[in-house]
Amino acid sequence: MARIHGRRGRLYAGIASDTAAAEPVTFLDKYSIDFTVDKVDVTCFGESTKVYVAGIADASGSFSGFYDNATAQLFTAATDGLARKTYIYPDTSSSSTYFFGTALFDFNMSTGTSEASAVSGSWSAASAFTKVG
Repeated sequence: MARIHGRRGRLYAGIASDTAAAEPVTFLDKYSIDFTVDKVDVTCFGESTKVYVAGIADASGSFSGFYDNATAQLFTAATDGLARKTYIYPDTSSSSTYFFGTALFDFNMSTGTSEASAVSGSWSAASAFTKVG
């Protein structure tokens, strides 16, 4: 696998409803995906460093871009509280490599007198997230 540029990355989600097919979320220019594992401290008397054991894995992330008044973007997903099918492609020119799961979304909008109207938000896994490819 080679290093890639982010310009062909894409976030797909079931925008219209929790049963809708995933489609590209329009006008995003950035996303992140974070995989972490709970770590439980099991340090005992006499040990020279802390010792941890792994717990449950987590997946979450964020997105940002520009507001589009012709689509709901992720507003509906953030306000109805239902998990959406979610695909995150590091590079859409290689459709065989992506991350998949269902996610719960949050949505923010901001604007100012000297800037474009922007959207941003975060997501949290509502099911296992897996890497395909």
